[in-house]
Amino acid sequence: MTYKSTARRAGLAVGLMAVVASVLPAATATATGAAPTSGPTAAAAPGWCPTAPGHQVDCGQEKRPLVAGKPRLGTVKVSYAVVRHRGSGPAKGTVAMNPGGPGETLIDKTEEITWALGDLLKDHDVLLVDPRGTGRSQRVPCGVTDAEYRFGTRAQQRAAVERCGKNLGPKAAGFTSAATADDIDAVRARLKVRKLSLYGLSYGTYLMPVYASRHPERVRNIVLSGAYPLALDTMARPSAQAVSTTLRRVCQRSVPAACDGERAVRDLATTAARLRTAPLTIPITTDHGVYKKKFTEDKLANLLFEAASSQVGLEPQKPSLLGRLPHALNRFVKGDAAPLRELVREEGETGSELDQAPYIAVVCNDYRRDWSKDASKAARWRQYRAALAAVRPGEHGAFSAKGFTEGTTDAGDVCIGWPGKDTPDPQPTKPALPNVPVLVLSGDLDSNTPDASGKKAAKQFRDSRFYSARNMGHVPELELSGCVVGVSSAFIRSNTPGDTSCLRSLPPIAVTPVRG
Repeated sequence: MTYKSTARRAGLAVGLMAVVASVLPAATATATGAAPTSGPTAAAAPGWCPTAPGHQVDCGQEKRPLVAGKPRLGTVKVSYAVVRHRGSGPAKGTVAMNPGGPGETLIDKTEEITWALGDLLKDHDVLLVDPRGTGRSQRVPCGVTDAEYRFGTRAQQRAAVERCGKNLGPKAAGFTSAATADDIDAVRARLKVRKLSLYGLSYGTYLMPVYASRHPERVRNIVLSGAYPLALDTMARPSAQAVSTTLRRVCQRSVPAACDGERAVRDLATTAARLRTAPLTIPITTDHGVYKKKFTEDKLANLLFEAASSQVGLEPQKPSLLGRLPHALNRFVKGDAAPLRELVREEGETGSELDQAPYIAVVCNDYRRDWSKDASKAARWRQYRAALAAVRPGEHGAFSAKGFTEGTTDAGDVCIGWPGKDTPDPQPTKPALPNVPVLVLSGDLDSNTPDASGKKAAKQFRDSRFYSARNMGHVPELELSGCVVGVSSAFIRSNTPGDTSCLRSLPPIAVTPVRG
């Protein structure tokens, strides 16, 4: 669950993994970047087909119904690339990935993924599918941009969601995790791959169980990293509580002691309360213009649980957003808003013109809500406010319930104006899942998909193992020692993670000292 290049829950990863499969006899060999010369995927390599040094890459497109059972709504082309293994003979498996979002792309990250999965690619192929509406797959826009959604107030976000749904009309039903899962399986069938080892990161940890429930006979094993369950908390309470836990941990582990964790949590509560009644206005400069960001309690929540979880542990010795937060919060409490303003400006220097249909439609179609999909908008508001009023004091840690939920881009009330007509029911939260080996990984400094959510994701499966990577954020594979990827690669090969001791010895992050 992440909001990066497209407002989203889960998705970042510099390129990592998602589906490993037992391949039937390998497709005919081709030169790097070329398509197979025979078999079901035979065709000239498309111009967008990426290269990966030392590897053959086969590419193609699969034409899929936009909405299953409704041919009048047309089709959508789904693009894929297969990075072939380096070794001789048939591949031992095929890894199919999803790096999160919804809406994160894969094909244009082929080189990074190849680097990250270097050891696994000795004997496994990697399947990269750009989900419908993203990357090299066909776009189905709804007229809401990333920058608009990212910098908007909560009311503006709700209005953008409603407009997106109206612009898509019946085509809104074409964006679901089930549709993406079926697209992946159609590509699998085209490539004549028997079984897949699913590797999902962030939102991919939601998508891959959906795939497993719809195509159980095609799953060999599963790795979920930065995970959350299908029955996600509609009020995002695990993330709210994890923010305080994370502040305590970074202070406790800093050497020499840079801050006091309990004081940092008190400073956070004071800052949230002040912003609730007296927001800051902060100009944000992007490639697409200057935005005046109204920095309220909800934007503070978003900064702390999403942005501050991103890339934690990638370069632990360098100052990070998370490591600078205790100092910035303390200075704000003492009347100096400059450090906090600077963090917001730095984080806000992104924002693209990418259309948000692949994000908005998936989360508004799939995730369960505190209202009935078939209720009127007025009735939905009554149902939602009743659910919000039922939240017990303290369940959102240092934040108010309203402030924190409005800081999410996929929970709370953001989808309340999404159309109920011509859209599917929410994704089932307890589907039948195959009894296959499952590995779930979390970073213990991740407030986006915290350990508590990862443990619930693991409990969805009968044969699962959960491990938390110390001092890592969202997602733990981003660390550069190879520890986390080594654990997941070992699991994909043998259904056992092997030696996991390195997960407990990753170095603490740098923390800006709090003075006085």
